[in-house]
Amino acid sequence: MHGVSGKEQTYAFSVSQSIVPTDKTAKFNLPVDSEHKATVFKLFSFAKPHMRTFHLSWISFFTCFVSTFAAAPLVPIIRDNLNLTKKDIGNAGVASVSGSIFSRLAMGVVCDLLGPRYGCAFLIMLTAPTVFCMSFVSSAGGYLAVRFMIGFSLATFVSCQYWMSTMFNSKIIGLVNGTAAGWGNMGGGATQLIMPLLYEIIRKAGSTPFTAWRIAFFIPGWLHVIMGIMVMTLGQDLPDGNLGTLKKKGTVATDKFSKVFWNAITNYRTWIFVLLYGYSMGVELTTDNVVAEYFYDRFDLNLHTAGTIAATFGMANIVARPFGGFASDYAARRFGMRGRLWVLWTLQTLGGVFCIMLGRANVLPFAIAMMILFSVGAQAACGATFGIIPFISRRSLGIISGMTGAGGNFGSGLTQLVFFAGTQFSTATGLSYMGVMIVCCTFPVTMVYFPQWGGMFCGPSKDGVKGTEEDYYGKEWNEEEKNKGMHASSLKFAENSRSERGRRISPAPVSLDSTPHHV
Repeated sequence: MHGVSGKEQTYAFSVSQSIVPTDKTAKFNLPVDSEHKATVFKLFSFAKPHMRTFHLSWISFFTCFVSTFAAAPLVPIIRDNLNLTKKDIGNAGVASVSGSIFSRLAMGVVCDLLGPRYGCAFLIMLTAPTVFCMSFVSSAGGYLAVRFMIGFSLATFVSCQYWMSTMFNSKIIGLVNGTAAGWGNMGGGATQLIMPLLYEIIRKAGSTPFTAWRIAFFIPGWLHVIMGIMVMTLGQDLPDGNLGTLKKKGTVATDKFSKVFWNAITNYRTWIFVLLYGYSMGVELTTDNVVAEYFYDRFDLNLHTAGTIAATFGMANIVARPFGGFASDYAARRFGMRGRLWVLWTLQTLGGVFCIMLGRANVLPFAIAMMILFSVGAQAACGATFGIIPFISRRSLGIISGMTGAGGNFGSGLTQLVFFAGTQFSTATGLSYMGVMIVCCTFPVTMVYFPQWGGMFCGPSKDGVKGTEEDYYGKEWNEEEKNKGMHASSLKFAENSRSERGRRISPAPVSLDSTPHHV
């Protein structure tokens, strides 16, 4: 039955109703705020549209992670079959994450203008043939090209995070974004187990080693097809319906790409988070590509054992990234946005320290321990990052999410190219240098400042106009657009984001019909 009866069980995480305005007249399976975003996160529910969207989103992203990194645990077999050199393997690793630099930027635009359902479904279906093509490569060039094309599918991360931000209240968005992306990223660890297992089963069924790895790639290929169909038929762009339908009804304003894009690139916070994500998600992608081979060669392990150890790095996402999002939300309840920024800096810096120690490890148990701690720090930082991203801009959320996601892939590609693609550094030395880069590139978070909430070392503006959420999000629209009412959604978001003040006393809500001062 739709609606809220008041007799429902306690949810995994919920919003204090005294802080966030609710819409009690809305007919949804979960309680919602004034934007019809869910104010509770019921993990094991499939309630339409909020929780159904959550599960479709993370599973589709998980599928893309499995296929993108499916080759990594099979590299010891593939390199013998295709006569790959260390440089070939390194370049293919760079290629696997470079393709999605462009596709993630494009996905941000698609989400803003067409909706996340189309973006996710079309991309996962379009990349399915490239996964099947891996079974037919016969040279180093073909191997590199196919890994590059499969990597385009990682742009489903952007649709995943955008989708969650349209479905769940900002008070719990850190946890929701962290869980959706973390469970999706878990595919990078799961594939370290899945692909060697498929390979062994197929080989024992009678195939030769050089044939078995090729047949194994048909499984992730079919997963792409199945998930694409499910997202298209069961997904929904917004709580109130699909974006195209709502635009035709006039419920949602049609925005211009040029203005959405300009608003994103002129916000300095966007570029800081592009860099930050390049050395949280970026190093995770890098490690997914090199960690199995690292343990295989450095500690003389067999393929299955090295893959199992490497899998723990990616599998930590099941708790690490949600933890980062939860920690961000929890800190915000007490300290507001300033708490979110401190959590991000702490988690990412610790991840860098443990990465340095992983590269210097000479004993297997110590190396495993450092790898796990490094993975928790890096992945939790990813969750904390996307606990902040939705607040940078309401109007340009998709493009900023896409740029941030692309920053992760760019950071990964650059790091692999510098430290792991050639013979200048050993993998262990490369890991240590990568850790140093993480620590250094996390420092700019100290420069992030929101007038209405403050920064790590500065409090909010005392200006009665500039120190309000309505002014910050209202400045994304000009007077002509405001007169047309195009900023209404931004005002609703401003109202619901007052929780980022932490324990500061919030003034009386501003009427949604009012127009904030434009400076």
